[in-house]
Amino acid sequence: MTFTPNRTLLAAGVAACAVFASACSNAETPAPEAAEAAATPAQETVMVGGAAMYPDRTIVQNASESADHTTLVAAVTAADLAGTLSGPGPFTVFAPTDAAFAKLPAGTVESLVEPANKATLTKILTYHVVAGQVAAADLIAQINAGGGSAALTTVEGGTLTASLRGDSVILTDEKGGTATVTQADVFQSNGVIHVTDTVSMPN
Repeated sequence: MTFTPNRTLLAAGVAACAVFASACSNAETPAPEAAEAAATPAQETVMVGGAAMYPDRTIVQNASESADHTTLVAAVTAADLAGTLSGPGPFTVFAPTDAAFAKLPAGTVESLVEPANKATLTKILTYHVVAGQVAAADLIAQINAGGGSAALTTVEGGTLTASLRGDSVILTDEKGGTATVTQADVFQSNGVIHVTDTVSMPN
């Protein structure tokens, strides 16, 4: 699958839309922003890993239901990040699948979730998180504005470089590895998930 924006989802790309829509329904003369939000369709529920991703649930609640993200959820739990990613955010999470983690050298995941390696695990996981909600259209616009690439500053403090290959978004990490976004715009109550096929690695 490619990073082609879903028009209905992108139209509801920010969490504030729900607030504006609610306010608009009770106001005699809504502000222009509220009127626009009121006309915006509700965010859709999409399927990831065989489970419904409900837009009124948090990143952690939804990811926990995906059969394709059991390793990621276990890693988030081991790193004590579940509370953070359940917070208001918003966050943009590039979420590697179980198959992505399976590409790592044998024993890597088992080693990372050991208590002694919590700092390293936290560094890797937060490298997949960007503060704020970056939808597909937003990221593609940044890539085009940047002449073919966009530098994303992660919560870890490092940089992921996004580019386009056809209509797919490619993430290049600080070690030169690449990941492809295979499913975009999975909206949550506290942000958005973009599913990736490879674990990105910081320096």
